[in-house]
Parts: sequence; C-alpha cells; structure tokens
Amino acid sequence: MVRMGPDVPLLNEYKQEFFWKRFPQTVLGGPRFKLGYCAPPYVYINQAVLFLTPWLFGGVSTLLCQLQLLQELYAAVLSGMLMFAAAAGVQALALHAARRSGTVVERLGAPNNLVDEEEVEFTQCISPETVRFIAPGKRFGLNVVLHTVLAGVLCGFGTWYVFLGRLTALYGSTGASLVVFVLSWVTLCIAEYSLIVNTAAETATFQAQDTYEITPLTRPLYVFIFIAVDLADRFSHAVPELQLASQTLHVVFVFLPVLWALGVLPPLDALLLWGMEQILVFGLGGSPMSSNIRLLFMCAVSFGVAICNYFIPSSLGVVLFSTSAGFLLSLDLSQVGALCRHQRTSFRDHRVHSGGSPSFPLTSFGWSLGCRELLLFSSLLAAATVEAGLLHHFIGSAQSQVLVTEPQGLVSYLLIILFSLCWALREIQGAYVVAGMFLNPLYPKGMSNVQSFKQKSRGLHVAAAIRRVLLYLVSPFAMVAFLSMDESLRLLHSVTVSVGLTRAFRVVWQSSEDALLQMVVVILVQLAAGSKTLPGWDALGTGVQLLLVGLLMDRLGQFVAKLKFTLTVLVTSWTEKKQRRQSAGTLLALNASLWPLVLAVVTLSAVLAAPLLPLFTLPIFLVGFPRPQRSWPGPVGMACPCLDSVFYQQMSGSLASALTTAFASGSLGSVAPGSHFLGRFQDRMVWIMILERGYGYCTVNIKGLELQETSCHTVEARRVDEVFEAAFERPERLGFTQGFNLHWGNALTPCAALAVRVYSDARNVLSGIIDSHDNLRKLQEDFMKALTWLLLRNCVQRQKGLLWSSEVGSTIGGVKSQSSQLAQTTCNPPSEAVVVESNMSSLRFRQDSSSLTSFGDWSDEDDLFGPQPARRTVALVTAEAQRGHAALHTGASLPGSVELDSLFENMALSALQPLQPLGLSIGMPAVDRGRNPEVLRESPHLNFSCPQSEVFNLPPVWRTAPLLPSRLLSLRPLFPEEWFRFSLGRFGLAAQGEPLEDMTKALKEDEVLKELHVKVALSCLISVGAESAFTSPSYIYRLYCGDVPWTEGLDWLSSSKDLYQLTLQAFRFSFKLLFDQASLGPMESPEELFSTLEEYERDWYIGLVTERGWHDSVLQEKPFLFSLGHDLTMGTYTGRVLSLQEQLVQVGRLNGEGVRGQWANLSWELLYATNDDEERYSIQAHPFMLRNLTVQAADPPLGYPIYSSTPLHFPCL
Repeated sequence: MVRMGPDVPLLNEYKQEFFWKRFPQTVLGGPRFKLGYCAPPYVYINQAVLFLTPWLFGGVSTLLCQLQLLQELYAAVLSGMLMFAAAAGVQALALHAARRSGTVVERLGAPNNLVDEEEVEFTQCISPETVRFIAPGKRFGLNVVLHTVLAGVLCGFGTWYVFLGRLTALYGSTGASLVVFVLSWVTLCIAEYSLIVNTAAETATFQAQDTYEITPLTRPLYVFIFIAVDLADRFSHAVPELQLASQTLHVVFVFLPVLWALGVLPPLDALLLWGMEQILVFGLGGSPMSSNIRLLFMCAVSFGVAICNYFIPSSLGVVLFSTSAGFLLSLDLSQVGALCRHQRTSFRDHRVHSGGSPSFPLTSFGWSLGCRELLLFSSLLAAATVEAGLLHHFIGSAQSQVLVTEPQGLVSYLLIILFSLCWALREIQGAYVVAGMFLNPLYPKGMSNVQSFKQKSRGLHVAAAIRRVLLYLVSPFAMVAFLSMDESLRLLHSVTVSVGLTRAFRVVWQSSEDALLQMVVVILVQLAAGSKTLPGWDALGTGVQLLLVGLLMDRLGQFVAKLKFTLTVLVTSWTEKKQRRQSAGTLLALNASLWPLVLAVVTLSAVLAAPLLPLFTLPIFLVGFPRPQRSWPGPVGMACPCLDSVFYQQMSGSLASALTTAFASGSLGSVAPGSHFLGRFQDRMVWIMILERGYGYCTVNIKGLELQETSCHTVEARRVDEVFEAAFERPERLGFTQGFNLHWGNALTPCAALAVRVYSDARNVLSGIIDSHDNLRKLQEDFMKALTWLLLRNCVQRQKGLLWSSEVGSTIGGVKSQSSQLAQTTCNPPSEAVVVESNMSSLRFRQDSSSLTSFGDWSDEDDLFGPQPARRTVALVTAEAQRGHAALHTGASLPGSVELDSLFENMALSALQPLQPLGLSIGMPAVDRGRNPEVLRESPHLNFSCPQSEVFNLPPVWRTAPLLPSRLLSLRPLFPEEWFRFSLGRFGLAAQGEPLEDMTKALKEDEVLKELHVKVALSCLISVGAESAFTSPSYIYRLYCGDVPWTEGLDWLSSSKDLYQLTLQAFRFSFKLLFDQASLGPMESPEELFSTLEEYERDWYIGLVTERGWHDSVLQEKPFLFSLGHDLTMGTYTGRVLSLQEQLVQVGRLNGEGVRGQWANLSWELLYATNDDEERYSIQAHPFMLRNLTVQAADPPLGYPIYSSTPLHFPCL
C-alpha cells in the first residue's frame, strides 16, 4: 500500500454519487427518488402513491372513527384489510412482471449494488420494467405470503396505535396529538414500504448478504415492539409505569426514521444474538460464547436453571441446586461432548492431527477431560455443595440483620482481604501498574535471553502461584459461604430473587475475579450504611444487588474505554501531522462546542453496550448498533491464507501453552471476553481475541497478520516496536519521568513477554558466495560427495525396511529426519498433513524461482494438499505422459529424497512437461572393453566379492544410463573414491548392526560395488549438466529449483523418479555445504563432513519456500530450514535460514472499545457505503489507533488475516 496524504478523499467521486443516491432511499425506507439519470414522471408518482397508501387507508379509518361511524377496533380492522389487499396486489404485479420478462427474481433481500447502478429503460407506466424497478418482489414464496399478511397486521395495529383519541388521552393536547399523529404515520409508511414494496439498504448491516430476506422485517419489528407496550398499557389496570412508558415511546416513535437512518437500531439477527448474550452474562451469570450454537444452548440451559430455582419450595434445595448448577455450567462443556464421543477434540490433539508437533505433553492437566480432571472437578463440586448446604442449614436460618457481628460478617472481611491480595498480586505480574500508567519496578528488565528472563521471573511465578490458589480455590468457597448465609434466601418464589441467586451462585465460578470485586462493592455499601437501612437497596436482596453492581461496573468500564478512545481520535486528528485534514480544526471546534452531545453519545453507546463508531475514523462519533462481543456474524476461524500462514499455525500451539500460564498468573491483566491482545515477534504480528471464559478454561481466537509489510503496516509496526521497547528494554534504575508510560494514550498497553517456540527468520544476500569462482569449483566436488553419501544411505534405509516402497517414493518436498522415518511402518504410507489452502496466484507463490515455465500449467481449482491416490508405477507414468497428461499424482515417499511439489500442483518435477519426454526408448549402454566387462555388464545380479555388498546394490533401472562408457571414463577422476570408502565403512557398520572389521574391509575392497556407484554417480552428474565446473550463479539457482536444462541423460534420470530426486537433494546439500563453508570455514576431516550430512538429513529441510515439504517441515517443527531465493528487483540471490527456538513474544493489551469502534466503521463503510478503495483514508496508518492493523484483523471478507484459528479451548487453572 502506498501511503497517501491526510487529505485523501473519504469517498471517491463515484462512491460519493452512489452514497447520495443510496442514503435518501435508506431514510425513506425504499423509494428511489434520486436515480442519477432521467426517468419518466410516472416512476416517481407511482413510488409516492405506494409510499402514501398506508397513510390513505389509516386516514380513512381514523376519519370514520372520529365521525363515530366506526369504533376504534373496527376502524383498525378496516385499515388492515385494505392494506392487506393492496400488498397482495403489489406482490401479484411483481410476480406477473417477473414472468412476463422471462427472468427469475435473484434478489438476496438487500438491493444489489449493480442493480442500483443500472439505467432502466421505462416504456409504460405499468410495464414489467417499471414494476420490477419499483417492486422487485420476493425471492421466496413463503415470504410473499408472510410479508403480505404482516403488512395488513402492521397497518391495522398501527392505525390503532396512533388514533387521535388515544394520543389526546395520553398528552391532553389536541395540537401535540396532531403533530405526533402526522409524524407517526410517516414512520408507519416507511415501515410498510420496506416490508412490501422495496427494501432499502440499511446502515445497520450485520450480514454481508441477506440470504433469507430478513432485512424487510427489521423496521416492522420495532414498530410492533412499540405497539406491544401500548397494548399492555391499554389492557392493564392503570399502571403508572406503563403509562409513562407509553407516553415516552409515542414520542420516540416519531424519531424511529432517524434512528434507522443512523444505524442505531440493530437488525434482527444482531438484536437476537446481542439480547441473548446480555441476558446470559448479566442476568444469568454466564459468559459470551464462541459460537451462536453454544450461545443458544447455554441460554436455554441457564433459563431452565432459573425456572427450577423459582419452583423449588425449600431454600436449602435452592442453595444446593444453584451451587451445583452454577459450578457445572461454568465448566468447558465442549470437553464433555468430546468425552462422550470417545475422542480427544482439545486444541492439543487438533494441533497433532494438523501436522504440528506439540510443544508440551498431551498429558498436561486440563487440555482434555480425563480422570484427573474429573476427580478434581468432582471434588470441588462435592466440597462446594456440602459447604453451602451445611452453612445454610445451621447458620443461614439463624442470621440476623446485623452484618458485622454475624458469621456472614466475618466472611465479608475475608472477601475484602482476598480481593486486596489478588489485586495486588495481579498488578505486579505485568510490565505496567495502575491502569498502565507506570512501569512495574518488579518486572524483569532486558529481554535479550530467554533463560535469563525466566530466572529473573521466578519471584513473580511464586506470587502468581499464590494468587492462583487464592483466586481459584479459596475465593469461590468464601463467596459460596457468603451467599449461603444470606437472608434473601428466605424470599422464595420471587422472579427477581430466583434470577439474582441463579446468577450469583454461577458467576462465583464463571468469573471469580469479577464476582469477588462485585461482592466486595456490595459489602462496602452495607458496611458504609452501618445500622441504617437503605429501603430501596436492601429490599432487592443480595442476588439482585450483585446483578446491578455487575451491570453498572461493566457499563462504567465501557464508558471509560470509549472516552479514552474518543480523546485519542480527537487529539491525534490535530497533533499527528499526517492525520491532520483540512477539516480537522472545524471538527475539533464542533466537538468542543457540542461536548455535551459528544458525551451523551459516548454514554448511550456504553449503556447499550454498542460500539462507538467514528465515521471514517474521523472525530465524528455515532452510536453503532448493538452486536455480540465477537463483532462478526460468521464462524470463528475464517482467514485469507498464503504461504506465510504456516508460521502462525506452527506457533499457535506453543503460544496457547504460554497464554495458559499468562492468563492464570494474571500477567495479562483481567482477561474478560471481548479483550484483544497483540503479540509481536520479529516480523510477525499475532492478534489474540478472548471469546469466552469460565472456571478453569478460556477460549481464544488467534489470528496472524500479513508478513509482507506494506508501508502503512510498517509505520504501525514500528510504533508497536517502540511501545514494547519502552516497556521491556529499559534501564535498571528509573526516575519518575522514565517510569511513566509515555505511550499511555496509545491503543496498545504492553503487558508481558511470553516464551514461545517459534521460527527465527534470517535472510542473507549471497553476493560473494554464489558468484565466487573458488566456491563454484568446490561445488562440483561437494555435489559428488553428497550424492555418494545419499546413495549409500538410501541403500541402508532400504535394507532396514524403512522404505515402504522398494523402488519409488520420496519425502514430499525434501529431507525427512531419521526419527520420523522410524515412525513409519513398512506397509503404510505416511499420514497426510492438514495444511492451509490458498487460491493465490501462481506467480506470487513462485517468487523465489526465476523460471516459471518449467513447472507446467496448473489450475486454480486444484485441491491443495488433498488426499493422494495410490502410487502408480513408472511405466504407468510414462504411458500417461505419452497420452498428454501434464499432471501426475504422487503417492508414497522415499525418506531422504526431494520431490518438488508446488503448493499449486500435486506433481513431481520429473513428471512435468517439457522436462520429461518419456516416450524415448532407453537402451543398454555399451561395454567399455578397456575395463573388466563383468563390472559394467548390466544384469540383475552382480558378482560382488563381499556378501554384504548386496546391501549397497542399486536398482537395475539406475544402471541403464544411455551414456558412452568413454564419457564416463573421462570423468572418472571426479568420483571421490576415498570419501566413498570412508562412507561405505561407516554405513557398513550401520547395516551390519555390529562392528566387524573384516567385513568392513571386504566392502571397501569390492571393486564391482565401487564401479557400480561410480557409474550411477557419474551418470547423474552428466544428466544434470554438472560434468564441468559450475560457472554461472543463475545455472546453480535453476538447478537448485529443479529447473534442469535438457541434457543427454535427463530423460533417463527423469524416468527414475527416486534417483532424480536423490540427485536433486544431493545438489541442494552441496549448495548448503558451500554456504556453510563460506561462512564458517572448510571441513577439516571426512568425519566432520559425514556428521554434517547426517545433520542435514536429520535436522534440516533444504528446499524452496513454495514446496509442500517446506510447509510440512514447519508444521513438524523441523529444527532448521534453508531456502535459496532470487530477488528479481535487486538482481541478487538470497539465502533464508529458519531456526526453531524458544523466543520471547511481547504481548500487549489493546483498547477493546477502540477495536470494536473501528470494526463498526469498517462494517458500515464497506457494507453500506461500499467504499472498498484500497487507498481510502480509514485504512491509512495511524500510530496511535493502529488503524491498519485493526482493519487487517477483522474477519473476512472485510479484513484479511492470513491465519485464523478455530476457537481454542485451553485450561487456565
């Protein structure tokens, strides 16, 4: 992204015109009076008539009622029947027009942007084109019937709702009643038009597409809510509260069009999810859920518990049932489902099946529901139930009104002490104290060494262990004791008491830290009142008091966070020069003069638990519509994967383990659902969102942001680094100015550094190495040594039965360690790894290759890394290639070999055109008469002088190179005979299993075996064009990538896939030797070279970033990876080394309300204003708000994280 100035247009000219056509339509509920082109007058007249039709029917009914010709009820029925008939007529016309035009209505509820831009040619007043333009019709037949009926019902009840007699009775003034009457009918007309004629695009858009046509029901729903309150007032017996509510809502009813236009009122799906979440959290003591299904299930179960509490006749029964139900519902119930299915579905098992090796044992406590977990939870449940029952039976019934002198008073003091200790122990765990304002002097200084950091943190670990015991074991039992002895338990069969007690006994376990704070506040209020009674407060009971305190504290916390976000937007719009627009001064002046209104907007958004929406991220603040904490409607885990996604997938397991400790210790502060954290390591950005929290578990979503940093990304990443450096890279002694958080106004507050096993990425420019003539001359010698070593090692592996195919097969993409080979059986192929799919273009994935044509054609619809079919023989491969097959599926793999599987194709290089014209016939080579003819005679059985030589025999097809013996003889000096004998002796010991010096000596002296390996090695050398010394870096790079130019023996080499890949792997090993020797010095002895090659085979993956083996090796956590790349822009060759090690990942807390506010603006800007310009102002870099990173972290299709995990449930005890 190219950063632009602060005065980049908020909307380009095209989008501005589109917006000003769409917004009036939204305000009026659907009529399109601004088209952008000339239209006949009847188009506008028809829409106006349809818009005013409900008013006409309602006016006639109202007139008949005022003239006392009809009673109110009959007048309302008449209005509804007329509207039903009109709606049916409109739908019949729409259906008839669709049939006449020969098209099927394809609308998805909300208007299509492309349809809005079409210029319609109108011919007649009621032509099909005109009808379809005004009333597009419904997509589903059921909706035709449902919406038509609802239109009649809405008009009838609406007429009854705004009768002049009713309004005069409410307000006692005819003039006020007339004003409310007229404006109320505008609201009703808007609701009717959106329901039955044409639905406008709503500013409050939650779903990207309205598949089931729910949007037309949104505005009528709110009208029915107002009518329901009025009906309750009509049929109640003079309830003052209902009458006041009815008077107020009649006035608010007039302003419904404004609320709809501003997007304050949520759509139906968002309203339902938000309502269930608020009731579950604040009414029933639960937590926001990670999915809609879990939310619905938990709400239903929690409601059932509250209903049972209402009907249980005994207070002791209520205590026992509430205690047990509260504890059980606060656990991670997803593990119970996994236990019932007899399979482990915890996150750790998910990582194993996905190909990643666990960074800690699967037996770690809490990762799955096993015997230990069941024993602990059963013990806690039994202890809590016994404690509650005994205390209530023996002490609760005898409690008096005096809190201080009774046993409940003693528990109250204990709770205050526990809260103070837990708060203090949590504060010292993080990098900052006192709401992130001051540096913590007890936090370790310096982050250079992981072991040193762990050593310095031992004292904090002790404090964290103490806090964990106090918070998760002592505090819940103390709070249960306090509630069991409460006097409000005597007031049974009360809805408020039942709900309050259900919530109180559950929140003790669900969110122990928040419950402890809420209980301390209630206790302090009682202690402050002393012997005085607070009539309104005391009558509520402790359960309802805790409910109100919890709700108030949540809204107060939201208000403070939103106010900080507001001040950040206001101040930085002027102080940051790159954010200062020409209108900045005007906007600041308006905000200053209208500060009560700004404060009211902030307060209202906090009260509704709705995001504070900064329009275009400017200091223009609106109240976004309420939505769930997750902010997005889709399932958690959607991403835009690419090559770099695998690094986040690999580190997610170790990061989850580190987060487990951090959450339990409190180093990340109070962790509540909806909290956002940002982790930083080298060029990686990890976005962590808390989805739900319960007793002993936490559910998070881990996202990975792009590594290919744009200019905007770089600006914000640099500021993130500065914020973390100020917190963690600090001097030993701090003064007051150094101890203050100079970045307190930033959206990011550093919390802690976590030790995580990640890949450290190092890139080197190879100028002076790959183009050095001395190095290039040495490369040929190293290639022959590496090839000889690999041929011998392959023979040993085949003899030991570690190859499940004796002739063909290779490790997918490259080197496979011995430890992983030993895990494979001789009959079963390796298990396929679950990898990230991507539909990115082929050019992007092949940035490291200078030759793209040699890999053949591929399709964007290929199944990436999907299941592979059974292995075909070489003959079948050859036959398919002759018939024109360009892509071949591979199966079994040969450990220790290289197969160039691109991320786009499941094919090997040897199978690709034009590298392998397999139709050539392969003949037998001639015999060199100057040498022993028995040595070079091609027969299945060679006459070895040593019986053990058969172990190192090579397949017959490898001996059939169509090369002249004289050519091989001329290259004979290139074969490293001393190295061959040395390697043969070492491998001979491995093959024999026991050291036999005579046998080893006989192996070394077997000339037939030696000549066999000489012939195969030199044939491979000629086939890849390496018979002369390498002189060109570009040729080396092409050969490293597998893009081998055609040579005389290439067809033969390609026909034997396993030998081809061993040759390619040998060349890559030799280049890695070149790289290491240029950096560290030459090899001193054959033993050192042998151990180095063993290390390459065991601990390294040497290949290309675009190969599948690279991806698999990262997930398998191979210790080291090496890749050769070519920078086309700079014209340089680069070496990339990845090393797996434990590193410190710095984690900070983000302002959650700032994130939700920017996401709300993103949703409005893209879904309503359709402002998808990649250079728009709201996506430009903002060092304080981290605007670009926040947009990236949004769920697709609005955001573009390259990795997003499914909800991860892990323990926090």
